[in-house]
Amino acid sequence: MSTLAIGLTGGIGSGKTTVAAIFESLGACVVDTDQLAHDLTAPGGPAMDAIAREFGARFMTAEGALDRAAMRELVFEDATARARLESILHPAIREAALGRIARASSPYALVAVPLLFETGAGASGGWRARVARTLVVDCDERLQLERAAARPGMSPERVRSIMRAQWPRWRRLQCGDDVVWNGAGLDALPPQCARLHARYEALAP
Repeated sequence: MSTLAIGLTGGIGSGKTTVAAIFESLGACVVDTDQLAHDLTAPGGPAMDAIAREFGARFMTAEGALDRAAMRELVFEDATARARLESILHPAIREAALGRIARASSPYALVAVPLLFETGAGASGGWRARVARTLVVDCDERLQLERAAARPGMSPERVRSIMRAQWPRWRRLQCGDDVVWNGAGLDALPPQCARLHARYEALAP
């Protein structure tokens, strides 16, 4: 991989999407693995045949897309089902993301991976092994809960359960190379991102 890849991660509600948009406005190529997953599971998406064979028609919408609510409920309660879904999606997401990184016209690519540390941590092929540096978007847990619970379909209880399934803040911060602090308002984000953008451009081959 000749393009410098920077992994962007953070807990739910930390502000990863906002930070990624700022980097994109600065000229960085942003590769959003969540968006790639949505593309793969849209009507007629490349992953849908395999998902239908593995899980059955009840996890598909009438349009042929993944029924995300039904699948989310299943995999949240059943670790085996989650592993089966990940065995379909993760290789496809990785292939699509690596293709976008290779085609990037900017000096570096920012790869947004919500569970960058949690998924395949230390394993061959995990994102942590494929990026040059990791950037953690951080804020306190009260703000995470407040922001995430304001999303449609989310409740404080649901957000807390997701937070429990993710690494705690201290562990992400311990493993991250760089940090953007998102606990001081939106105006505090652009200067932090600009400094890191300049640093990543300088590091790029």
